Amino acid sequence: MAEIKHLPPRPASTGDFGIAIICALTLEADAVVALFDHHWDDDGPPYDKAPCDPNAYSAGAIGRHNVILAHMPGMGKANGAAVAANCRSSFPNIKLAIVVGVCGVVPCYRDDSHDDVEIVLGDVIVSSGVVQYDLGRRLPDQFVQKDTLLDSLGRPNDEIRSLLAKLRGIRGRKTLRQKMVGYLNTLRTEPELAAGYPGTANDRLFEAAYRHRGDGMSCDECGCDGPLVPRTRLEQGNLQPTVHFGLIASGDTVMKSGEDRDRIAQEKRIVAFEMEGAGVWDTFPCVVIKGACDYADSHKSKGWQRYAAATAAACIKAFLHHWGPSSGLPERVLILLAPQPVMELSAGPWFLVPYPRNNTFVGRISILQKLQQLLKPPSQARTSLFGLGGAGKTQIALEYAYVIRETCMDLSVFWVHGSNAERFEQSYTSIALECRIPGYSDPKVQVLPLVKTWLERQNRGPWLMVIDNADDTELFFPPDQEKKTASSGAQEKSLGQYVPECAHGSILVTSRNKQAGQKLAKGTRLIEVNKMDDAEAIRLLRASLEDRDNAPGDEELLTLARRLEHLPLALVQAAAFIEANTMAIGGYIHLLEKSDQDQVDLLSEEFETVGRDSEAPRAVAETWILSFLQIQRQNPFASELFSLMSFFDRQAIPIVFLEYYTEQQDQEGYREIQLQKTLGILKAFSFVTEGQEQSLDIHRLVQLISRKWLAREKKLEYFANQALLVISQAYPVGAYENWITCSKYLPHAYQVLKLEMAASKDEKIGKGFLLHNMALYLLHQGQWNDAERLQLEAVELRMEILGADHPSTLTSMANLASTYRNQGRWEEAEKLDVQVMETSKAKLGADHPSTLTSMANLASTFWNQGRWEEAEKLFVQVMETRKAKLGADHPDTLTSMNNLAHTWKNMGKDSTATDLMLECIRLQQLKLGLNHPDTQSSICSLDKWSGN
Repeated sequence: MAEIKHLPPRPASTGDFGIAIICALTLEADAVVALFDHHWDDDGPPYDKAPCDPNAYSAGAIGRHNVILAHMPGMGKANGAAVAANCRSSFPNIKLAIVVGVCGVVPCYRDDSHDDVEIVLGDVIVSSGVVQYDLGRRLPDQFVQKDTLLDSLGRPNDEIRSLLAKLRGIRGRKTLRQKMVGYLNTLRTEPELAAGYPGTANDRLFEAAYRHRGDGMSCDECGCDGPLVPRTRLEQGNLQPTVHFGLIASGDTVMKSGEDRDRIAQEKRIVAFEMEGAGVWDTFPCVVIKGACDYADSHKSKGWQRYAAATAAACIKAFLHHWGPSSGLPERVLILLAPQPVMELSAGPWFLVPYPRNNTFVGRISILQKLQQLLKPPSQARTSLFGLGGAGKTQIALEYAYVIRETCMDLSVFWVHGSNAERFEQSYTSIALECRIPGYSDPKVQVLPLVKTWLERQNRGPWLMVIDNADDTELFFPPDQEKKTASSGAQEKSLGQYVPECAHGSILVTSRNKQAGQKLAKGTRLIEVNKMDDAEAIRLLRASLEDRDNAPGDEELLTLARRLEHLPLALVQAAAFIEANTMAIGGYIHLLEKSDQDQVDLLSEEFETVGRDSEAPRAVAETWILSFLQIQRQNPFASELFSLMSFFDRQAIPIVFLEYYTEQQDQEGYREIQLQKTLGILKAFSFVTEGQEQSLDIHRLVQLISRKWLAREKKLEYFANQALLVISQAYPVGAYENWITCSKYLPHAYQVLKLEMAASKDEKIGKGFLLHNMALYLLHQGQWNDAERLQLEAVELRMEILGADHPSTLTSMANLASTYRNQGRWEEAEKLDVQVMETSKAKLGADHPSTLTSMANLASTFWNQGRWEEAEKLFVQVMETRKAKLGADHPDTLTSMNNLAHTWKNMGKDSTATDLMLECIRLQQLKLGLNHPDTQSSICSLDKWSGN
């Protein structure tokens, strides 16, 4: 049974209205009217207006107040003044006028305690006064504002100032904000109001000097990419609207300059800019209450208007809760407004779940059965559903809540939001209010322990509590060091101590973070929520798509499901996009397959679905970005490692890559156990999984979105270059003993090389080294074309950075010549071999190992062309010099012996060739081993010569 509302009686005439609300925009008025507790317009004809009053009005009741809402014909203080004057003639007993709507805000201001305070979009500004900032004289070189006593708007009357002083106090702010959030949730249930939170991704504050690039276009459309100002509240996930009190600038000019905004704000101590308050101020005792929809800069857009209008409307209803009925109203009205006896509610059971049942829910039978076994009432069980954001944890919990309601009629179900401390306390407050827990109305009582104690009482009956989105481990279980140093006030935010525990209650947790879920479930009974199977995904898509004349086939639906990794939130988002744009499924699949960027754009599309928290992101991409931010706060180095992994191939990422990065970052004393604990956080959020042979796998779609996040954070280029440095250090020379490692690292090297980023000299040197080693491996594998392409790039890069005569450049040129030689391009190979040999002789000396290698390469080119005498001369010279410089059993010397033996064989010197090859094989077996490719090649050649 709902709480009884004490409505005032229907006003007999216009003289019985004491409060006027004035709105400039229809969407502002819509939000206010939606919070009327009663509409007097529905009970009879409209109230008579004064002659010549052109205003349009809506009459209703908010709480114990009769209110009249005046709809303005347009924006601006002139319209505001005209509407207010006409309203006063028709409604002579107005004691308070509230100008309600949206405004532009100053992003940061200094309060009375000289502390810097952030304002984010959706916050509400309550005026302590109004400054008409565009009233003055325009001189040739400056504007001079009129600020004499006669020109200035007066301050609010004593009654308003007294109430503002009360509401600015600690308890006043708290109660105002709690009620405001409750009324805002009511507005969010009205789909036509579109009062949902637009998401932190859309709350972007550019530096004041950075101007919008294109008129009439959004920042995304025109490519605004200027530096963003960090917003602490958004980074902390503090998304609840806050109320700010201060001076509001009012004028007929729309403020669209960040620099002018900051200048005027500093001069006048302004916190917001709007256009109607100055017109109403001198007509009525007035308060301006407006929601922040932009930052009063050139990047204005209308994306936040509806949400800001809703927060402002919710605030005026909370504000009027504290406004006493005007003593100027007739005595008969005051008597009728006296509180009536409160009817008691039933003793339960209660079903306090904020979402309707999701009629499109399908599958997940095995998980629902597990929950029924683990949480079967009466029980003291706890369990957690954990998994990747968007895997369907909340939907499963919601379905279970409705299932258990049907099977256990005496069971109470309580839904608690666990995303932050404010939402958690708000949920407990709702439980206290709805269940009328004794003591809940006492302002001195702490609601968290009150509800916990009440639920733990033996006579309370069986209950289930769902703690949804409990992702922040430290919110429930602060680190030991933090507990020791925290003040008592900070300790109150340790929410784990307020989760009830008793024999007749069960706890079901949903979390993206396995570690948080494990702690809340006392370390047992965790259930991982993975992607859907084929049949479930097809059923979900069919349920989410409206009936069509040409129903899609299972194969087409399965193709879409596989492209989206069978992830429920992504499937529902895809269905919403398909329906909204009346497109074929094949068309959506085509968009997914076009490019990675198209996939990211589609995953960033916002949509509405049943059972999703109004403050939760409304797109798959934003859901994961919220988790990225959570990881960043919990363990910054885990965030770095995840960012690095985003640039490798998503499968089998060697952990050794992360060890290289750890060494690069000078993480002193960072031992393996600490690295494993850091990786444990990424595994806990289901972003990475353990692979084979000391490797990790990363979710494909998550990897794409992580790059979008890094681009937004201005870190994309940094981590792309870090990935290049890591792979260039880790990728070994393509010699035989490294072939297995080269093969494993090759996909990651290719992935990193796809990125076109500006690089420093060190990074370019590293890239050249990587290209060279990759090409050498591919050369040995007979992949001549790929080897040529990479080696050409290595030569060009090394020439640019190191110079044409640098040993590394010459080595790459020599390998490129070897590639030409293996392709039968003798002239190109010879030309390059000669160039390398002559440069090496001049730069390094005739007997330098690199010079000898270049001579051997040239000899091989002669040999392949049948120029035996020229080849013989060089091979002999190289072999003898290597014997003297490197030793008779050095691998390079043995290669020279093998080459010379083949040359003598082709020249008809069979006996000499055979003797030399036998000696070569003997030394290769001793030095390299029988199974080495060079040894086997020599043996094979000798067998052919012998006719075996």
